Amino acid sequence: MSDKNNLEIFEGKSFQDLTKDIYDNQKNKKLQLDLLIQEIHGMIQTLDDAVLVAPLIREFMEVAVKNDEHLVKLAGVLQRIMSKSQGESDESMLLSDTEKEELLNNLQDITNDITSKIDNKKVDDLKKNKKWVSN
Repeated sequence: MSDKNNLEIFEGKSFQDLTKDIYDNQKNKKLQLDLLIQEIHGMIQTLDDAVLVAPLIREFMEVAVKNDEHLVKLAGVLQRIMSKSQGESDESMLLSDTEKEELLNNLQDITNDITSKIDNKKVDDLKKNKKWVSN
């Protein structure tokens, strides 16, 4: 392994660790999903039960895929940075305008998602505390 793979990208995490995390996440996600489906399989007695459970499984899969996508994108950016710092002058190692735009859009999507979840939690808390006034 080259030294640049062991370059610390943030405290306690190297590029090599990040790539291992991506691989492990993929492997563990499949195992977790298989176990989840096996566990709930016995609980599903009717079609209505299946209709209620399917969206939960789908959401679990979507979140896992999004997390992996972000890790893979981070790894790609870090590879370019490490290559640039090694003195490689190939222009293809820089982020293209499209990639910059995509990263910014992803960051905005994450920010919007977090803001929405926080707002929903605040509304739920208000409803629970009976401070919600309905018209």
